[in-house]
Amino acid sequence: MKLRVASRESRLAVIQSQQVMETLARLHPELELELVTMKTTGDRILDRTLDQIGGKGLFVRELDEALRSGRAELSVHSCKDLPMEEPADLPLLAFSCREDPRDALVLPRGVQTLDLTRPVGCASLRRTLQFQVLYPDARVEPVRGNVLTRLRKLDEGQFSALILAVAGLRRLGLEERISRIFTPEEMLPAAGQGILAVQGRMDLDPACLAGLDDPDGRDCALAERAFVRTLDGGCSAPTAAYAQVEGDTLTIRGLYADTDGRLCRGSASGPRQDGAALAVDLARKLKEDAHVR
Repeated sequence: MKLRVASRESRLAVIQSQQVMETLARLHPELELELVTMKTTGDRILDRTLDQIGGKGLFVRELDEALRSGRAELSVHSCKDLPMEEPADLPLLAFSCREDPRDALVLPRGVQTLDLTRPVGCASLRRTLQFQVLYPDARVEPVRGNVLTRLRKLDEGQFSALILAVAGLRRLGLEERISRIFTPEEMLPAAGQGILAVQGRMDLDPACLAGLDDPDGRDCALAERAFVRTLDGGCSAPTAAYAQVEGDTLTIRGLYADTDGRLCRGSASGPRQDGAALAVDLARKLKEDAHVR
């Protein structure tokens, strides 16, 4: 059986897709696997922030079309980059074991301290609001492009620092670029950060993916996505969610910013099979708390 795997053409996306393909090859050596790369609309438009051009869906549009047209059977995504609404005809079939979900501060090569007289590059309002709590005097400006493009802009002097996901830097073999890792208490991660999601068509034989799905990654990703979806969150809405499982218990922490940019935080714990319901209840509570302030 041949499976074509669609991926964005950035180096990080390709590495992530190859990781999934290597796991599939180990689990199902009878499979013939082929990587199909493409540039998405979100990769092409780099002069505006995502909320100005249509949100996270611009990173998956071409990949979804490849699945629907039969040019690929699977696609691999950074879970945090997926829209919160899942297409009925293109379900999320598997979730990976989670890499480090935290965010990191990256300085220019050879620099040891953050220069607050120059802008910090950050493409996420979630990160920006939390960073400015830690560094009230910092000036944050948007930066677009893949991780390597952003690092080039940093080293050319366009920014004093970047805020990037630890997971992406590690998968690229660039962990040495990390100057500081923010704890979840300092900067709550994006929903799904560090988890890879595998998407496919409804007619795909699920037997070919047996063993690929990580139960902890799935339960955390679905709870976090339910939290953000309840708040109608995405690129333009500053939300964050981070779930952890221990035995049969899931604990989710959430963050919601009101219209004035004030951050509301909370957490909830319960049976892991009820993770999505816990997340929805927490999201509603934080939204109510924000409105009564």
